[in-house]
Amino acid sequence: MKIRILFFIILILGLSVANAQDVTSLVIRADQPGAQISRHIYGHFSEHLGRCIYEGLWVGEDSDIPNVDGYRKDVLEALKEIGTPNLRWPGGCFADTYHWKDGIGPQEERPEIVNVHWGGVTEDNSFGTHEFMGLCEMLECEPVICGNVGSGTVQEMAEWVEYITSDALSPMTRLRKANGRDKPWKVKFWGIGNENWGCGGTMTADFYSDQLRRFATFCRDYGENKLFRVACGATTDDYYWTETLMHEWQKSPDWVRGYMQGLSLHYYTVCHD
Repeated sequence: MKIRILFFIILILGLSVANAQDVTSLVIRADQPGAQISRHIYGHFSEHLGRCIYEGLWVGEDSDIPNVDGYRKDVLEALKEIGTPNLRWPGGCFADTYHWKDGIGPQEERPEIVNVHWGGVTEDNSFGTHEFMGLCEMLECEPVICGNVGSGTVQEMAEWVEYITSDALSPMTRLRKANGRDKPWKVKFWGIGNENWGCGGTMTADFYSDQLRRFATFCRDYGENKLFRVACGATTDDYYWTETLMHEWQKSPDWVRGYMQGLSLHYYTVCHD
């Protein structure tokens, strides 16, 4: 018995010495590209909150603040220097109360609205679709538009997609041309609502899942503009919400699965001194 134990100990020691003599090497292939991180991970977010839009991005051409066609000059230059890859608008919570047709046409004819989410302030809608798209063109960044699912209609969002991206002859494209934009823009990223479990409608996961399919179905691709529809993800660790959306997507037939290409994540922290 003692001989067997001694032999076992010698065997273990022998393996340990052999392993200790192994040489680990690392080869770096600098000439071979690896995984590419999408630049859109580092996108930016603009919402009608405080002075983010008015006095921040937009001051109007008649402002005493130095501006370029109404866009605040110092902010514009800072964003150009950062190299903003994409910019999301109009929200946030504001998106699900925003009706895009209020923000087109002659600025002096646009209706005023009350920003019920952020301070109850009155806004004149002077910053709308054309102003946002103009900003993205100046920054050479991709626009990300968040549609109104909370208080809006399917038709309203479908017409917004058509107004911006279609080159066909239709009431929406004629309206865009009448407002000074002949050719359509390219807008890939579209959010189908925002925080719909909260400020975007206090919806259940099952109800939002149905709304997502309904809205996304009517948000169509026009010409070469292919939509990347982003569904509203859960808040923090609400796994049921995520599981419901993914289950509905998975069980759908192939021709329906195109209603969702992305899922937004929402996680918030509070910093204390």
